[in-house]
Amino acid sequence: MKNLASLIVAGVFGGLIVLGGNYIIDYNSNSPIDSYEIPASKVNYTNLPKGSVNVPFDFTDAAEKVTPVVVHIAAAESNELSQRRQQNNSPFGGFFGDDLFNQPKKGTGSGVIISEDGYIVTNNHVVEFADEIEVTLSDNKQYQAKVIGTDSRTDLAVLKVEAEGLPTLKYADSDRAKIGQWVLAVGNPLELTSTVTAGIISAKGRDINIIPGREAIESFIQTDAAVNPGNSGGALVDDKGRLLGINTAIATRTGYFSGYSFAIPVNIVSKIVDDIIEYGSYQRGYIGVEIADLDNELAEELGLNITQGVLVAGVEDGSPAQYAGLLPNDVIVGVDGKPIKSYPELQELVGRAKVGEKIKVAVNRYGDIKDFNVKLKARK
Repeated sequence: MKNLASLIVAGVFGGLIVLGGNYIIDYNSNSPIDSYEIPASKVNYTNLPKGSVNVPFDFTDAAEKVTPVVVHIAAAESNELSQRRQQNNSPFGGFFGDDLFNQPKKGTGSGVIISEDGYIVTNNHVVEFADEIEVTLSDNKQYQAKVIGTDSRTDLAVLKVEAEGLPTLKYADSDRAKIGQWVLAVGNPLELTSTVTAGIISAKGRDINIIPGREAIESFIQTDAAVNPGNSGGALVDDKGRLLGINTAIATRTGYFSGYSFAIPVNIVSKIVDDIIEYGSYQRGYIGVEIADLDNELAEELGLNITQGVLVAGVEDGSPAQYAGLLPNDVIVGVDGKPIKSYPELQELVGRAKVGEKIKVAVNRYGDIKDFNVKLKARK
């Protein structure tokens, strides 16, 4: 009998220990613990060559192509230029000497090599204040650069260094880029050289009113790849390492990346860069219309069954548009076979055409689609 009682007590005590142990484990892990017997199985491993997996997580080939082509730019204003600027800006004309609160300007950014003999594209705002520019390649070679030309209306600039055999990138077709497509941003943010970030294209044809002036062209590729100060002028590339755009701006309230960044499409970059190299400045054509984005209210007023396009609010006398036959209340819906849904898209397509070239403009005129050949003139 005593032996039986001892066994019962021992069993109860052992059970309490097990329950107590389970409670401690549960408390420490803050989750229920279940134990199952799972049959073991061998894991099969397969060695695949780099880049052979068609998933959006292997950007190594693209990064290897792009990193040597993106350069670091250190731009500075010389003391002489700073003094002249201060004298021009000061009501005292420099009477009191150097302005202690207005020191020579300095800044850093990024650039993209576009030719083997040393032409580099960057943003105008990276170099617009500077007369001393130093370019550092990814292999730490340094060059003094000169400004070949700039265009504030598109925030682009072309530099030149004396070098040969530099690496370059193939250009993508930014017209064919799609929302949701993976992209890489490569640059030198926050003095962190040769930084690669990834994201997707969030939108196209964005106008964020960041470039001042009525003649500004903004038709940005919007992405969620992280871009910060120092990325300006760097490369936006597709997953094959082809140049898709030049990183230019971020949407932020803090000065740092907050979720969206913006790049100038390469199809307009190439036109402006070619003009700057050939002529020293961007040769921009115009058609001569006052415009407004079409909305539902305007469409109803004009009796149209469309709500996207660019409304011709007025036609300038003697303009290419007037000679071609465009009229007020026409709605531009295409240029050279490409659909037009907004003003930034129209700006980009017209901005890419050459002066003297004819473009085919499709308009919706009170429900009828009409085509007009418009010969671009140089904007004075």
